[in-house]
Amino acid sequence: ILSRRKWKLYAHDQHIVVVKGTREKFTHPLMKALVWALYMPEYPNISIEIRIGDKYKPDVVAFEDDAELRGSSPIFWGEAGQVGSDKIKSIARRYRDTHFAIAKWNTNLHHFSLHLEELLDGIKRNAPFDLISFPENTVDCIDDDGNIHISFDDVTWIRYE
Repeated sequence: ILSRRKWKLYAHDQHIVVVKGTREKFTHPLMKALVWALYMPEYPNISIEIRIGDKYKPDVVAFEDDAELRGSSPIFWGEAGQVGSDKIKSIARRYRDTHFAIAKWNTNLHHFSLHLEELLDGIKRNAPFDLISFPENTVDCIDDDGNIHISFDDVTWIRYE
């Protein structure tokens, strides 16, 4: 199911279509889908690849049920793969009430967690900031029919409150 450029994936009775860009690593769109599935129980209207009227575009985003997509702050913002320091500092500062998650593929989070602590130093936040590492075998969380079965027990993660 994950060999094509376009995947229809399912989790929690919802589905998304993920498109792998021609120069995009396989793991980037895969992580977007995994973040989507992982946080869906907490944020049922979560989606991927939606422009929100910000300078930066989240890989994964959720709004309150009655919120306008543009002009209101997201309640969840997820990033997959590489994220620039400027982007992290900017969104952490401007969206202090937004739950953030940054996902990495098969990465020891220790070094990145030190870097993140440095970036967030002095920014008063009112929502969690999660770091997630998907192990190599996370691909096994997707069955042949495109159903994603993942929980926080399947990943390494650190939450900053």
